[in-house]
Amino acid sequence: MEFNWTVEKKEPQQVKYFLKEQGISKGLLAKIKFQGGKIEVNQTVENVLFKLSFGDQVKITIPDEKEHETLLVDDVPIDIVFEDEHYLVVDKPAGVASIPAQYHPNGTMANRVKAYFKAQHYKNQVIHVVTRLDRDTTGLMLFAKHGFAHAMLDQELRKKEVVKIYQALVGGSVSELKEHALIQLPIGRDFSSILKRTILETGQHAETEYWLTKRNNDEALVNIQLHTGRTHQIRVHFEAIGCPLLGDDMYGGKMNSGINRQALHCCQLRFVHPFTKKRLELTSPLAEDMKKIVDQL
Repeated sequence: MEFNWTVEKKEPQQVKYFLKEQGISKGLLAKIKFQGGKIEVNQTVENVLFKLSFGDQVKITIPDEKEHETLLVDDVPIDIVFEDEHYLVVDKPAGVASIPAQYHPNGTMANRVKAYFKAQHYKNQVIHVVTRLDRDTTGLMLFAKHGFAHAMLDQELRKKEVVKIYQALVGGSVSELKEHALIQLPIGRDFSSILKRTILETGQHAETEYWLTKRNNDEALVNIQLHTGRTHQIRVHFEAIGCPLLGDDMYGGKMNSGINRQALHCCQLRFVHPFTKKRLELTSPLAEDMKKIVDQL
């Protein structure tokens, strides 16, 4: 894969510093050097110490990424929301994990995306998961189609420039929900469980912002934006304010509302495309089990 830039600085600058400004890491530079890539300046191959001048044309060629043999293939079709040469966004169904685990090596979204990449005969075959969802959470999942694309979006994630909006159905004390609020409660491991999290004074700082969308006496639909990324954050925070997610038996959610999983859906994904610089705003409709309940609110 090739990438091109024009030098706009008037002061001389070594190639390695110029490429660092473009988001090229030391690891990727090493890959270019030792695995069949190259750096060209004005159509001549150069090394990273070459000094660039204003107006120089810089091109890098990144070697293709061969598949990881240990990642199995699952031929279940995927629901594609967006795709270009750098990124793939899919709509994840309930009951499917994002990535394999030791005792569940297949049947995940990563396995399904690998099958898709192989069927399309893409040159880059490594699966780069940028954003994950819990097994029973539905909605938008973002994959990068090569390592440079992954690294560029990781920078946006660290700066909190990738926005994910969730929708959740909650029960309990819904009459006490505000139209808009920010939940700020620290989260830590619940020592009575391997998986469960809880509110702990000594836990990690966590912020969950929500907007009330619909409500009746027993249930409500809320839109949610996370400002931190703690394990089970939405589920823990809504349990803490007395409004656990419907279907979430781990955190005290109602189990008689017609949904047998936590009622959580990633409905919107917003970010600036690192290569085209266009702002993307991708959406996903509610899964059918959640939609049935929302229609009755």
